[in-house]
Amino acid sequence: MDLENLQNEIKVSNEIRSKVLIDALPYIQRYNGKIVVVKYGGNAMTNEELKNAVMSDIVLLSLVGVKVVLVHGGGPEINDMLKRVGIESRFINGLRYTDEATVDIVKMVLAGKVNKELVSHLTQHKGRAIGLCGIDGQMITAHKMEGEVDLGYVGEIVNVNTTPITDALENGYVPVIATVACDEEGQTYNINADTAAARIAAELGAENLILMTDIAGLLRDKDDAGTLIPAVQVSEVPFMKRQGIISGGMIPKIDCCVEAVRRGVKKTCIIDGRIPHSILIELLSNEGIGTQFI
Repeated sequence: MDLENLQNEIKVSNEIRSKVLIDALPYIQRYNGKIVVVKYGGNAMTNEELKNAVMSDIVLLSLVGVKVVLVHGGGPEINDMLKRVGIESRFINGLRYTDEATVDIVKMVLAGKVNKELVSHLTQHKGRAIGLCGIDGQMITAHKMEGEVDLGYVGEIVNVNTTPITDALENGYVPVIATVACDEEGQTYNINADTAAARIAAELGAENLILMTDIAGLLRDKDDAGTLIPAVQVSEVPFMKRQGIISGGMIPKIDCCVEAVRRGVKKTCIIDGRIPHSILIELLSNEGIGTQFI
């Protein structure tokens, strides 16, 4: 490549970068000083390239004044540890059956291994992060989830104390939250990460709740990615369930989105965490990504 062509290519590249930044400006202004809760899970947690993209997205958002709260699961890591110690993983209606031995593993893996690894990753990307779990400062209190099927020590949230989270945010940290909780007697419970993220977002009065998944969003035809529905009014959800558009594993995720909106979160989104920088695409572009619920 000759010098003139190289200079032209650099000029075009710089123009594209400038346009991207200018186009992102109104969204940066909109979210500056606002709270965004990200539920982090799925393939984006296990693929190193995607994990690095998520960490850099969160650090960038923090640097431009967005108050990011990262709520995480850790299903694959829990499965791996249970296998190592000879405990079989059991699921009932998509929820992990959690006996006394399993709840200790869940607490160890989520609040220990996974949580601290995420804090370390954010630090490596020059971010400021602090690891928390629902037990810290009685952030999440829960009781045993009641239902037709006994799930063991799976908890239902009773209360969220946002003080530990807001204290971290006000001091410039990204709170990284593992979703284990306890009751008044100190019994530990495993909390579904989507459910916890939705409740935390509501109690914080978040501007946006983002659920990262391994699917493009809500599809009109589950087998056709080209049928993505970009936006749904929460009032439409019961009809879409009756039509079978919302079914299976999407039901609890979308119920979390609906609950968060009804509790005051401005907008919730289900996005495809398999796409690098999907958080930035959703928050800082006109097109967005995935399905939003308003």
